[in-house]
Amino acid sequence: MGRHKEIDVLVRDLIMTDDIEIKKKVASEIIDIAKSKKIFLSSIHDLYKARGLGKCPGGFTVPAINLRNLTYYLARALFRVALKNNAGAFIFEIAKSEMGYTAQPPIEYTGVILAAAIKEGYSGPVFIQADHCQVNAKMYAVNPQKEIDALKHLIEDAIAAGFFNIDIDSSTTVDLEKKELKEQQRANFEICAELTKFIRGIQPAGVMVSVGGEIGEVGGKNSTAEDLKTFMDGYLETLPKGMEGISKISIQTGTSHGGVVLPDGSIAQVKLDFETLKNLSRYAREQYKMAGAVQHGASTLPPAAFNKFPETDAAEIHLATQFQNMMFDSTLFPKDLRDKMYNWLKKNCTEEMKPGQTEDQFVYKARKKALGPFKKEIMGLPEETKEGIAREIEAKFDFLFKQLKAGDTKKLVDTHIKPVDVKLGLGKATKAVLDGQGDD
Repeated sequence: MGRHKEIDVLVRDLIMTDDIEIKKKVASEIIDIAKSKKIFLSSIHDLYKARGLGKCPGGFTVPAINLRNLTYYLARALFRVALKNNAGAFIFEIAKSEMGYTAQPPIEYTGVILAAAIKEGYSGPVFIQADHCQVNAKMYAVNPQKEIDALKHLIEDAIAAGFFNIDIDSSTTVDLEKKELKEQQRANFEICAELTKFIRGIQPAGVMVSVGGEIGEVGGKNSTAEDLKTFMDGYLETLPKGMEGISKISIQTGTSHGGVVLPDGSIAQVKLDFETLKNLSRYAREQYKMAGAVQHGASTLPPAAFNKFPETDAAEIHLATQFQNMMFDSTLFPKDLRDKMYNWLKKNCTEEMKPGQTEDQFVYKARKKALGPFKKEIMGLPEETKEGIAREIEAKFDFLFKQLKAGDTKKLVDTHIKPVDVKLGLGKATKAVLDGQGDD
């Protein structure tokens, strides 16, 4: 059996089994093959640190892409685009909530991404990120320690599976009803510092996990320099002296996760505040030596918006929903399966229906919840169907890499990111459905 064919079989075994121990065994085999091909899991921290210190040129924005389904095929498409554009600075990510509703525990996600790199002949650092390790504000209000402990378990599991990039999102605890700005941000910066300290205590030898923080919940009010300063000053005061902190900061500039859905199911145009993004990115670098600001909820923006992100020197941009939309709306995606998934939503996700919503609005917002229950059916589609959809989305990836100036970043990555041979513990391979929002 040829090596590439063997990889296809391993991926199918990894995705189709529900047995966590089998997932660990298959993923471990893929990881070993990846190492033999000089493909290694890495933290992007040193590149971001260099950018914050002015030792790495700016003018590019790192795409961080959430893959909710057809993960193997879309990851392969991403690696093809990276090879075509000589790109090294790009991130695969999955949010806390997505792990649950897409039925992709960390160890499965890692194995599939590495398998895609092997299949496409990619080598070098591969960055996998736990996006939106988010505090559930309601649960935190009831039992703060229980909620923080649950996040620590998730983070531990993710790092054990090779997620060496962690985005902490405690911005849900910001309390705008309090008068003083520091008190508004207090729970946010204290939780972020506590989780940073936890990460530093469990990160593998030789790896400085990249950690991000967030000052404004996406969909809320736009962030200000005062918000950033208040958060960072409080965070640095709380963090143990001398400990490496966050290397990027997520802010709110007018977007919302998944976009604003109109009654006909289309997406409303968004007025994104690029001036805020530019100013806060510069402020984060000049005052706190971070790579800059991070933009969430951006994949459904109009095409003409994307070349503005490198112009503002935004450090990173998170992209997800549009790729899911392209899969569902592709003429290659079987209509009978799509109808089956939508009918399942109407029977099983009625709690997602908001007062006044049209059926189109409900389906658009809720259809991601069908990805997990139908993961195996989608994986079971004919190869030409899956590869055809991936090729359609590949063109979008290529467009984004070019607009974000992510091409020709391979040399920068190779200069600042050095391989570390880490023996992964593989963790508990979380299988339980995880709650929370936090996805684009």
